[in-house]
Amino acid sequence: MSIPTSRTEEMATVTIDQIKCNGCGKCVTVCSDYGFKIINGKAVRSEEPLFGCLACGHCMAVCPENAIDVTGRCLTPDDLFPFTEPSVKPDYNSLLQLFQARRSMRKFKDQPVSREIIDLILAAAQTAPMGVPPSDVNVVVLQGKEKVRQFSSDFCSMLDKNRWLVSRWITALMTLFYDRKTVRFFKKFMRPLFDIYIGSMKKGIDLVTYDAPVAFYFYGSPYCDPADPIVAATYAMTAAESLGLGSCMLGAIHPFLQSGFGVKEFRSKYNIRFKSREGLVLIVGYPKVKYARGVRRSFANIDFI
Repeated sequence: MSIPTSRTEEMATVTIDQIKCNGCGKCVTVCSDYGFKIINGKAVRSEEPLFGCLACGHCMAVCPENAIDVTGRCLTPDDLFPFTEPSVKPDYNSLLQLFQARRSMRKFKDQPVSREIIDLILAAAQTAPMGVPPSDVNVVVLQGKEKVRQFSSDFCSMLDKNRWLVSRWITALMTLFYDRKTVRFFKKFMRPLFDIYIGSMKKGIDLVTYDAPVAFYFYGSPYCDPADPIVAATYAMTAAESLGLGSCMLGAIHPFLQSGFGVKEFRSKYNIRFKSREGLVLIVGYPKVKYARGVRRSFANIDFI
C-alpha cells in the first residue's frame, strides 16, 4: 500500500548495505512508518510497515555509515547533501528580530528582482515540511512588473464576469442557507472587494498585486495537505525578508481561481494545473519605505492545558 500524490503512486525502494551497516538502530528510531528493525545486529526492512516507504529520506540522512539508499517517489541517494556547518544555526534573537521587523509591504521601488534572488527564495521554500512526500505544492512565478500587472488585469477581467456572485439578490438568497457571519462577510468584504479591484484596475491602478516586481502563487493539488502551500509560502516570505526584500501575503486571489466564468481559461493561461483547497499569492520587491518601529501582535487566545 502506498499514499498517492499527483506526482507518484508508488512506494519508494529501500536498500541496506549490510556490510556498511553497524546496527546502531538510528533508522529504526526515525522511521515513522516502522519500516526497519534490527536483527542479528543489522538493520533490515520490516515486514509490516504502516504504509510503505514514502521517501521522506530520514533513514538516509541519519545513517552514520551511509548504508541506506532510498529510490523512488521523486527521491534518489543523489539528493543527499552534507551540512557544511552542522553546529551553526540562527540564534533565537536574530530570528525574532527578522520576524518583528517584517511588515506587509505594498509599496515597492521601481527596481527589478534578479532571477538569482528568486531562485534563492524558491530554494528556501522547497525545504518546507509537507503532509506526505513528495511535495504536491505548485508555484507560479511572475517575474517582472509587467507580467505581474497583466496577471492582475486578467484577474480583474475574470472577476468582472463573476460579479453576480456578490450581487444583492445572491446575498439575499444566501440568508436562507448560510449563517449570519458568512452572509455578513459577503456583504461587508467580498462585494466591496470586487468593486475595489475592478474599479481601480479600470483606472489603471493595481490594487490586486500592487505593481510588485515579483509575485509567487503557491497552490496544491487534489492530493495535497491544505496546509502545505501556506507553509511553503511562509518559508518563501521569510527567505525574501532575509534577502532585504519586502513582502506581502495576498489571500483574496486564490479563492476566485477555483470556479466561475472564465476561470478555466485563466488557469490555463498561467499554467495553474489544479484546483486547490488552499493557496496564497506572495508579492516581493525592494521596499519603498523603511519602518522605524515595530508593532506588537497577539493571538486571539493562548490556553495552556
